[in-house]
Amino acid sequence: MTRRDHTTGHAAGHAADLLRRCVVVGGAGAVGGLFAEHLLRSGAEVLVVDPGAREAGEALPGEALPGEARFLRGDITDMGPDLREEIGRADLVLLAVPEQVALAAVKQVAAAMRPGALLADTLSVKGPVAEEILAHAGDVEAAGLNPMFAPSLGFAGRPVAAVVLHDGPRARALLRLVESWGGRAVRLGAHEHDRLAAATQALTHAAVLSFGLALARLGVGVAELAAVAPPPHATMLALLARIASGTPEVYWDVQSANPQAAAAREALADGLRTLAGLLDGRADGEVEFAAALGGLRDLLGPGLDFYRDTCAEMFGALPPYELSPTTSTSSPVTTER
Repeated sequence: MTRRDHTTGHAAGHAADLLRRCVVVGGAGAVGGLFAEHLLRSGAEVLVVDPGAREAGEALPGEALPGEARFLRGDITDMGPDLREEIGRADLVLLAVPEQVALAAVKQVAAAMRPGALLADTLSVKGPVAEEILAHAGDVEAAGLNPMFAPSLGFAGRPVAAVVLHDGPRARALLRLVESWGGRAVRLGAHEHDRLAAATQALTHAAVLSFGLALARLGVGVAELAAVAPPPHATMLALLARIASGTPEVYWDVQSANPQAAAAREALADGLRTLAGLLDGRADGEVEFAAALGGLRDLLGPGLDFYRDTCAEMFGALPPYELSPTTSTSSPVTTER
């Protein structure tokens, strides 16, 4: 074991000591399940609270969490005495639930928690929940996490946005655990988080969805496209397939819940208008087009070479597409980012 590995392992062990008893609300879902699984592996006692749980201590259908997780059927917005008692004992209560559920639950959950315990959430938008926590959760530590990736990809090497509202030893312990799992905890303010999420998620999804809607309007089929599709188009089709196969509520929340998403979509529309203006037949259009590409190179800055080379590797790894009777028509996948 290297010195770094030893230090990381020691820090993770200390962090787990501070987060010994954990309640993961919505732990039967993809994001909640990801955290429940890793908390268990770190040695925590985990109670998964979910309306779909059958009986306490009985695994949910299809779930295969390691360790000895317990399950409790419960509604976090209308807590019964058993759930209230569990929350009162917890070092960490993690709300891995839709935004409206979390907003409705914060006040009573915070009131049931013991002072100094940690209230955390995994919402994709942080502004509204931050306001609710600041108003009603003054006696507990509070941190919002947003894994910026699909849960199926895992933490390794991937960013986790972290909005720490009430700092303390348990909030810092949770971030250390995330890093011990291989994630990169990136601390942000709530407003900064939502601004960056609007650009990295809302804008990206809007661009891919708009591409798909445009294809539908053009009336071309995937089989026709696949026969001649260059790598950039095939990559866009892959992104479109990923989103179209996902959970609609996830992408709806990214677009509708973030107050800064509308500005991102308007910027996308303005970008298309700007491009159209460069191609309207003006004599200087080609010169301005070249200047616009130069501006985009400047925008990428030191990352230009990295992203250009990454794109070349991605294109090189694209398999040939063949439409056949065995082509997958699987049902929608769980939460994607």
